Amino acid sequence: MSRKKREGIVYSTDPGFSFEQDSGNETVTLPAGRQQLFVWRDSKSRKGKTVTLVKGFSGNAADLEKLARDIKTSCGTGGSAKDGNISIQGDFREKIVAWLTDKGYRAKKAGG
Repeated sequence: MSRKKREGIVYSTDPGFSFEQDSGNETVTLPAGRQQLFVWRDSKSRKGKTVTLVKGFSGNAADLEKLARDIKTSCGTGGSAKDGNISIQGDFREKIVAWLTDKGYRAKKAGG
């Protein structure tokens, strides 16, 4: 078991002790109409390359990956989804905001 997964475990001298994982922490994805997403343009720490960030998604990782895949397909470019944010290569703020509002999300441009 990796160190991150056993965080909070204290040493036990009981020979019958076995650690049981709590798997009930799965996040429920909110419906599209209740999600407030912010679309940013960013180029910091990327050697001047522009990316479009979609922040504010509330849900599980599988739904985040699916939304990222759909956005990447509509823009015809690459990107990634991690830490609750979607990163799309290039400046597609207008297109992503229009696509998200068509799908029922509340989306607005933010940042510079």
